[in-house]
Amino acid sequence: MKSDREPITRTYRAALAISVPVVRLWGRLKVEGEEHLPAHGPLVIVGNHDSYWDPVVIGIAAIERRQIRALSKSSLWKVKGLNRVLDGMGQIPILRGSADAGALDRAIAELRGGSCIGIFPEGTRSLGRRLRPRSGLGRLVAAVPEAAIVPVAVTGSTEIARFPRRPRLHVRFLPPAEGLRPGESPSDLAVRVIDEIRAIAPITAAGRRRKIAATSADGG
Repeated sequence: MKSDREPITRTYRAALAISVPVVRLWGRLKVEGEEHLPAHGPLVIVGNHDSYWDPVVIGIAAIERRQIRALSKSSLWKVKGLNRVLDGMGQIPILRGSADAGALDRAIAELRGGSCIGIFPEGTRSLGRRLRPRSGLGRLVAAVPEAAIVPVAVTGSTEIARFPRRPRLHVRFLPPAEGLRPGESPSDLAVRVIDEIRAIAPITAAGRRRKIAATSADGG
């Protein structure tokens, strides 16, 4: 019987497999809410971003259901060899700190084709600060309103580097979020979804024990 799940490329599986011992074994990964990830069709996964490990941890947590084509900083493609791996994984380079219309257009095209797009609306790692979510999420949803929006809360990723203390990684896929409401701007949608995530995964600075309340002063 033919599976209705989206095919996952060999490069994607191989690249994530390298990190499985760190994430699943050393990190004691716990995953909840996988049932909220549709196995096929346009999907936007929206995550919090406190650690460089977040995209890898989310990818490993979701791999049995979807291949995530994440919007990733374009500077990664300047690393010789890594650029080919990222292309093989279907990742999308985006120029940080600017309105990269080309990257967004590609993400919209992939989404319309039934792919799963991963996005971190905070734009970069929090570094212990509250960041103003960017409007890219809302623009994706406005262009492809039939896409499911699944928020994902990641905790423990900032502790991975604190060897020899073992982290406890926890990934929670939340029920699909409502799309753009009447009169709601793309930025407002991003704020609404991030607020839901941050209620579960408070802002955490890498390498520190102290968590920063999600309701702290806006640093954006």
